[in-house]
Amino acid sequence: MIHSSVLSVGTHAATSGVSVDGSSTAIGLVDLSISFGALRVVDGVNLTIRRGERRLLLGPNGAGKTTLLNLIAGDLRATRGRISLLGQDVTAKPTHARARMGVGRTYQILTPFRDKTLLHNVLMSLTGRQTTRSADRLSPWKRFGGSALEADARAVLARVDLEVRAETPVHACSYGELRRLEIAMALAQQPSILLLDEPLAGLSGAERVGVAELLSHLPKTLTIVMVEHDMDVALAYAESITVLQSGRVVVDGDKHSVLADPRTQEIYLAH
Repeated sequence: MIHSSVLSVGTHAATSGVSVDGSSTAIGLVDLSISFGALRVVDGVNLTIRRGERRLLLGPNGAGKTTLLNLIAGDLRATRGRISLLGQDVTAKPTHARARMGVGRTYQILTPFRDKTLLHNVLMSLTGRQTTRSADRLSPWKRFGGSALEADARAVLARVDLEVRAETPVHACSYGELRRLEIAMALAQQPSILLLDEPLAGLSGAERVGVAELLSHLPKTLTIVMVEHDMDVALAYAESITVLQSGRVVVDGDKHSVLADPRTQEIYLAH
């Protein structure tokens, strides 16, 4: 929940416009909807996110935030509407094609290979944008000692302060280390768009500080869309906010005006 003191800033929120200008738009959603049986989880969402923007998705449980990320990443197929990424219509493209275009993703539930080391997990991510079969992806690394690829993987782990844990198996790591590993695996593919689904969930106070600092140092050219319930971190990080309720965009605009909008206050003060 957003505290009432956080809501008392800014002016009226801007209305969401829809533009799919490839020169400036990272993500363009037009009338995007998805239904599961009779339940419409995302309902006619129109949204434009600029390249390099830090966008926070807010809303009560069941608002459709994670489902919206799944639609953007390609993990779910829309019932209706259109998705544009980096100026290209990707509505019909599968997840792996969007990843190769530059879409990185983290999840609420961590999914690394638990019997492998942190280094091996990042190596798999580094080869994830290749078109070869999964079984063949690591063969060049094994055959040639993988000096260049391994150096790249270790550099990615260093970005998230995990290089000293490179040879540690996943099952021996703390939850906070796994959260940072997941971000490293997403960054390994050098994404242009990064979708973060509750990156601070389940972390201790110290771990939250570490991950928040990591996020604050990501390149400004990287477009980031984040779902997060730690408002202190999320609001300090975000430039703009979209508030969802029952799968629909209720308020959308710059951070201060969205937080001050009576509709935002009504949603959060009522939950």
